Amino acid sequence: MVLKMKGGRNKVYRAINKKLVTFSLISMLLLMTSFILAGCGNQQNKPPAATEKTVMDMAGKNVKLPASIDRVIVTCYGGASHELVVLGAGDKIVAQPSMKRFPQLVKMMPRFKDLPDPGIFDNVNIEAILKLKPDLVVASVTSTKGNQKIEEAGIPVITVSTGVADIEALKKEFRMMGEVLNKSNEANALVSYWDNWLKTIKERVSKIPEAKRKRVYYMLGAPLHTNGSAWWGQTLITAAGGLNVASEIGKGRDINIEQLLTWNPDVIIISSNEGRFIPISEVKNNPQFKDLQAVKEGQLYQCPIGTFWWDRPSPEGILGILWLAQILYPENFRDVDLTQETIKFYQTFYHYNLTEQDVKEFFNPGPLQ
Repeated sequence: MVLKMKGGRNKVYRAINKKLVTFSLISMLLLMTSFILAGCGNQQNKPPAATEKTVMDMAGKNVKLPASIDRVIVTCYGGASHELVVLGAGDKIVAQPSMKRFPQLVKMMPRFKDLPDPGIFDNVNIEAILKLKPDLVVASVTSTKGNQKIEEAGIPVITVSTGVADIEALKKEFRMMGEVLNKSNEANALVSYWDNWLKTIKERVSKIPEAKRKRVYYMLGAPLHTNGSAWWGQTLITAAGGLNVASEIGKGRDINIEQLLTWNPDVIIISSNEGRFIPISEVKNNPQFKDLQAVKEGQLYQCPIGTFWWDRPSPEGILGILWLAQILYPENFRDVDLTQETIKFYQTFYHYNLTEQDVKEFFNPGPLQ
């Protein structure tokens, strides 16, 4: 503010004005300095970035992990490595059991051919694991002895269900792995994909009366080896709208020929994720099976294999449920092009372009080479 004065007092007032201006400038300078100092103070008070996080694994155990995960060792099968690849973290795997039994995965991830093998389940090589300096080991909930050895060596262990799961548990595992790997967006996208198809399948098969539901026998690596209600085979069949004829044996997995003849399934699906590869011709030509409805009507199908068995819980297990729904009720899924849907799934989640020939081979698996 500047005061305008007349007469002999002008000199005095000019001096006052000068002091006021000087005072104003000093005040502004002090105010600016205080803002700058306050800003610096906020920066200094900002909490440092977290270096650790705690995640609950599939065994219900809270595990402290580095906030950023760069090196991962896998000591199990059950689709654990596949989960890392689908979530965009396959390049973080520095050791895992041999992936020779999953040729499509190795084709997509050639570096998997040469990764060291750290041992598997309870039979782990602690010395080899320590040498690789992992941030984390992904292990099975079932390998408690092996996991304890790794933890005692000072390495965090995150457990995954390795097949001991239903659909809800599997989706929980996808989200858990997303949190571990800082890939929650990718995990949520995968869960949404599952939810969308499960909803569609449920809506379509719910219109089929119980009496017209297809009765399915899951032949697993041996003609009389199967899954009762406690296993994923039950989940696969029921999610696809079928009835598992072996449901009544619960945790049981072996039957006799009299039981199978009594059940007389409409459809038989055959898998070699356990035991040996069983050609359809072997079932068709077995005189013990000649009176089965499924054999007489040619309703015998090999379960597809992509990077993993479609009849096992894994990221692409939803394609197996969709495949079986289409096998059981083709008229309800006539509009679904499973070849194109498979190509789309691989592009979206594996970031890999399958050919139609690749998918054709998924649907016609043979024995492991």
